[in-house]
Amino acid sequence: MQILKNGKEEIVYLLAKAIEQYKLETGQEIIQNTNRKNYEVLAILLSEISNQLPIKWEEFGTEPYTEDTNKNPQEYPYRKYDITGGQIKDALNGIVAHPRPFLIDACYIYLFGVGRKSFEKNPTDDNLLVKSLEEKKEQEIVVENNNINYQQQILSLQHQQKSKANKFNVVGGIAAIFCVCSVILYITLINSRKDWQVIKTEMNILPYQPTKFEIDSLEGVWLCYTGSPQARISDPNRYHKVVPNLVSITYKNGYFTFDRYGASFDHIGYMQFESPGIISVHSRIKNTTNKTESPRHSLLNLYTSNKYLAAISSSWNFDIGDKNKIIGIREIFIKQGKGGNIVEVMNEIENASCNCKVIRWQQANNKVKTFYLKNELLDSLRLTELKPLIDENSILPNIPQDSLVLSSHTL
Repeated sequence: MQILKNGKEEIVYLLAKAIEQYKLETGQEIIQNTNRKNYEVLAILLSEISNQLPIKWEEFGTEPYTEDTNKNPQEYPYRKYDITGGQIKDALNGIVAHPRPFLIDACYIYLFGVGRKSFEKNPTDDNLLVKSLEEKKEQEIVVENNNINYQQQILSLQHQQKSKANKFNVVGGIAAIFCVCSVILYITLINSRKDWQVIKTEMNILPYQPTKFEIDSLEGVWLCYTGSPQARISDPNRYHKVVPNLVSITYKNGYFTFDRYGASFDHIGYMQFESPGIISVHSRIKNTTNKTESPRHSLLNLYTSNKYLAAISSSWNFDIGDKNKIIGIREIFIKQGKGGNIVEVMNEIENASCNCKVIRWQQANNKVKTFYLKNELLDSLRLTELKPLIDENSILPNIPQDSLVLSSHTL
């Protein structure tokens, strides 16, 4: 079995790679200096992973972690396996000789979907492997051979330059080579740009640049009500059931990315404006394999006189196995605000007491709003205006089935 690096060398590489991935996923750059607050967004993200280790260590493939014995519910950064911005700053700067195991495992899970122990059995990044003596010698031989080749090329070039001194001088030869390389590079860039333009046109990527008003209107935190549980065959009591999802939308360069938190599972995806006010929404189930699972597509009109934004979606009933059916469905979006951080509550009494997923929105004004996400009866919603928008009449099976969507006549 190949051996992984450890200590400073390992954690510095993992954190640097995690910072790069965070920027790719969110569009937000983490400024790497001595201010520990700069690293807090990554610390919170990694903490949500590390605090799942006591119950998911087998699933992630790590060493066992003991549960927090503190009976009182705690919030970040006071939980047993929380990671702080200061810890990341120190480890990234190479002043931590023995990083915390849960920090290392959280990095591996964030980057590769598995813990360190499982990653070592099937490594997918050679930069984390300790090179053997043979590999080091081979590398030294390659470097030495390259140096010899470079010296021979230089001698050959000097000889050619001397024999052609009546036509060219050294400066002229280098300039000619530079010109040829520049032309080749220019042609390559032009072709790449043409290829990208063809892809953008044929796949309708970023056909419209949203205005500042449109960006401000869409970016932020939303509640999304969906009636997909009404078509879930495995639930005989599915009549008039709905579920709220929490959606956090972030603007990037011309498009938007979002995280969607549901009662049982989460989604990730992106949005783009097709034209003024018209938005396409693409998402898939968030998993550890990065494979596309249950892709869904929606169309949303931002400019409407209605109080609630209604989206028409090609979606799924999100049932088990072969029972997972494609459906057409209406979803209702209600904006909650902008800014702050979304934190999923794990292993707290609140989870057990409500039998649901608990999400806390830490708002920019330091206020905290809590959302309880679970399947509930449509008739129990306080927002009575939503009932006719997401009842059984809003759901369309891809193949007509009388028994899939229940109604008051079939009960």
